[in-house]
Amino acid sequence: MEKITADDPEYWTRNTWINERHHEWSKVSIETLKKRFNQSEGFHIVQVMSGCEWDDETGEVTGFNQFSYNGEDFLVLDLKTETWVAPRPQALITKHRLDHNRARMEHDKHYYTQICPEWGRKYLENGRSSLLRTELPSVFLLQKTPSSPVSCFTTGFYPDRAALFWRRDGEELHEEVDHGEILPNHDGTFQTSVDLNLSSVAPEDWRRYDCVFQLEGVEDDLVTRLDKGKIWTNWEEPTDPPTTTTIIIIIMAVVVPALVVMAAVGFKLSRQRTATRGSVPEDSSELSERLQPGVGEQPEVGAQPEVREHQNVI
Repeated sequence: MEKITADDPEYWTRNTWINERHHEWSKVSIETLKKRFNQSEGFHIVQVMSGCEWDDETGEVTGFNQFSYNGEDFLVLDLKTETWVAPRPQALITKHRLDHNRARMEHDKHYYTQICPEWGRKYLENGRSSLLRTELPSVFLLQKTPSSPVSCFTTGFYPDRAALFWRRDGEELHEEVDHGEILPNHDGTFQTSVDLNLSSVAPEDWRRYDCVFQLEGVEDDLVTRLDKGKIWTNWEEPTDPPTTTTIIIIIMAVVVPALVVMAAVGFKLSRQRTATRGSVPEDSSELSERLQPGVGEQPEVGAQPEVREHQNVI
């Protein structure tokens, strides 16, 4: 960010202005959608996901702009067909209006395929030392009871583009396994796990199994052989006890996801409460015009910030 603001002194002013407009736009949209869904009371939330993806090898760029209302898809931009998709009937009025606004569509296409990737590459280059780093995880074998599945738990890896799976005799298993999600740790790294059901496997055959971790950007796999003496359980200590730091990592790996969920719920409720404050008529033309200026009033394309100005879409 120091590099960005040094090259662009108006960065914070411009983006603050845009986000203030987003705030006003959200209040108008909430009131509009409450009428379309015949709602009068309760908390409601509008969410927007906007951005782009690009492939350095092929040069392919994909842009996306999606809106949801109360957690369900409401409106999705399809740049390939240059149309808007309305998953719900209440969004049809918006879809038809935007589909006929060809000037706006051309503006959006340029932003998501040209401006957005340009900013993405700029951020990536500025943060290359941290964003393009690779960190291998610590690996643990865990089992709650003698009859429980054995979990291969990895934590502390970066980036999140990773694969974790069980093998038997060198072949990846697709049955009797349960893959967990890749979750964030408190320090910016990630964790994940995969469980293996051994209820029908004879003890002498355990040595045929191993857990394999693969990380994008790292050539060699991290392989952990299934060894009963290295399994952490609730009834006995492993032959290779971990360090205090390792124990802390395991505890944080369990506690942090719960805290993230609690924080997300609190954030959502906060956003909902904020969104319901104030009441703006659906046909408030003055505010609508301020929120949705004509294309000719937009900032110059080359000077647009990395934050997309959604305008009064709904």
